[in-house]
Amino acid sequence: MSSKDPKSVIDRRYDFVLLFDVTDGNPNGDPDAGNLPRLDPQTMQGFVTDGCLKRKVRDYVCLKQAGEGAPLPGYAVYVQIQGVLEREHYRAYEFLGLSQEEARENKDVKKTDEARRWMCSNFFDVRAFGAVMSLKVNCGQVRGPVQLTFARSVDPIVPLEITIVRKAVATEDEAAKQTEKHGYVTGTMGRKNTVPYGLYRGYGFVNPFLAKDTGFTYGDLSVFFDALTRMFELDRSASRGLMTTRGLYVFEHESALGNAHAHELFERLHIEPLGSENPPRRFEDYRDRITLDDQNLSNGVTLYRLPAEHDKLFAP
Repeated sequence: MSSKDPKSVIDRRYDFVLLFDVTDGNPNGDPDAGNLPRLDPQTMQGFVTDGCLKRKVRDYVCLKQAGEGAPLPGYAVYVQIQGVLEREHYRAYEFLGLSQEEARENKDVKKTDEARRWMCSNFFDVRAFGAVMSLKVNCGQVRGPVQLTFARSVDPIVPLEITIVRKAVATEDEAAKQTEKHGYVTGTMGRKNTVPYGLYRGYGFVNPFLAKDTGFTYGDLSVFFDALTRMFELDRSASRGLMTTRGLYVFEHESALGNAHAHELFERLHIEPLGSENPPRRFEDYRDRITLDDQNLSNGVTLYRLPAEHDKLFAP
């Protein structure tokens, strides 16, 4: 196995399992259902989309890598909240010496590929997750080496819609109407969507062949795994309740093609559901129901438990 120099592109496969939970919060609202927690209508299991998890990773990277008012080189984030993607495309062509008009009219495949490489080298999320950048200002397409599945709750969840009251109103007209009717300003009614408790399990994959194309390094991988274990710590809000990463189990393969099937490795982590008669309300309810078979792993596969073994995983 080669050295894991932070600047070296990863040269082996990784598969991982992510466990996280939510208490009295909404981990991922569904805009098509009035922002209720997302769920499978047949099993009533909750789920959190890969896009939601990637958003948290992006936000964490922004905070972690921010230097003196600007991201460190190579760790800018392409998909920003309220961002305008085309602006970043212009930056790529500006680096190549083209004006905005020339960038819009560019049909040179080589120039587009150079712009694509610039985007990969400067934006962490393009290098990791990939991006479709074939807009009017074309920077090509990138298939990212890091992929995540939806995370699904171990047991069914119970989405709750709770009525809340704000003891104020937004406008003078509302104040006048309430005062006329009740004699005083009664406030504004609202709703809050929560899950009492849910333990979620998701999966991820890191492909070294695609990493070679985007330039995804061991340093990038270290930042990514660090983000998965700490992303909720700087993403607190009243609507999300208490969210916590409960485990990150990383299977490192000795080869680029891999030394075992991902699903066989994932099945080594077993979580026994509590069932409808015993609804979970805290992580401790699962402690005796989580088992990890770390014996007799396939030759060439090593298991790391993060964050405790983060330094061990990235040791030279």
